[in-house]
Amino acid sequence: MSQERSGLVERMEHHQIAVYLGAMAAGALVGWAAPSAGPGLEHAINPVLGALLFVTFLQVPAAELLRSLRDGRFLSAALVVNFVVVPLVVAAMFVFLPADQAVRIGVLLVLLCPCVDYVIVFSGLAGGSSRRLLAATPLLLVVQMILLPGFLYLFMGSELADIVEVGPFVEAFLVLIVIPLALAWTLQAWAARRPAGQKAADAATTTMVPLMAATLFVVVASQVPKLGDSLTDVAAVIPFYAAFLIVMAFAGKAVARLFRLDAPATRAVVFTGATRNSLVVLPLALALPEALSVAAVVVVTQTLVEVLGMVAYVRLVPRLVPADKTAAARGGS
Repeated sequence: MSQERSGLVERMEHHQIAVYLGAMAAGALVGWAAPSAGPGLEHAINPVLGALLFVTFLQVPAAELLRSLRDGRFLSAALVVNFVVVPLVVAAMFVFLPADQAVRIGVLLVLLCPCVDYVIVFSGLAGGSSRRLLAATPLLLVVQMILLPGFLYLFMGSELADIVEVGPFVEAFLVLIVIPLALAWTLQAWAARRPAGQKAADAATTTMVPLMAATLFVVVASQVPKLGDSLTDVAAVIPFYAAFLIVMAFAGKAVARLFRLDAPATRAVVFTGATRNSLVVLPLALALPEALSVAAVVVVTQTLVEVLGMVAYVRLVPRLVPADKTAAARGGS
């Protein structure tokens, strides 16, 4: 039984992008066929996302996290690409966005906030430094929490900036970062002392792909019923999301080169600049007034475009950022 389970886990990990695409397709089908299930599914978003982040944090030891936080050049590159370059790219796009305020605030919410969850998975698939990204996760979330209201003010004025309250961000930080991280470190400590703890940790790490699939399913299924008459406006943002992915591939590489990072770190910077925090900012979009409810669908639309983009990124980023010659030589010897 355990061998069968291990084989299933390996197959899911090997085909995880297909699993994620299937989960989103199933979510879209359920959202269309059973729209009344949407409100109930919304309540499941934070629990499944928190579980996903717990498993993500569990895979890197606390000591490794602390060591990685001392990597000043990587952290500086990640901050520059996310909070200097990305806002400039968004500013260039902003004037061409649809005039609808809900659409615009949805685009701003999702594009101005760097991803803190599945970016680690996709970066790892492309040979990026997942551990560095994981170490940067709390810092990236805190900085975006601080800067987002200011960015919204710059782009849309004080009226909409005031709508985004601090409370949902603090709740997201506690539920999605602090609690999962504390639980992961607790389980790591137990695993270091007891065989039962090690078994529990090993079992938990096998749930990464199913949890990601469940998160994507719940998010898509809960938001599809909200499309309604806004399909045209929502579809209009898809080219902007696609253009963002293309631009940020080259911008991330340029920033990493400025900080003289090696290939794995450079690939990680490319991924952190391109992937956005759609799953974690979704609760913020859901907390907006009813008149701006389309913003949540705009956020979820970015997820759909981004996961498709990650299929291309996993294949193309290693070509855009080839392995270091010295590292390749060591690997071949």
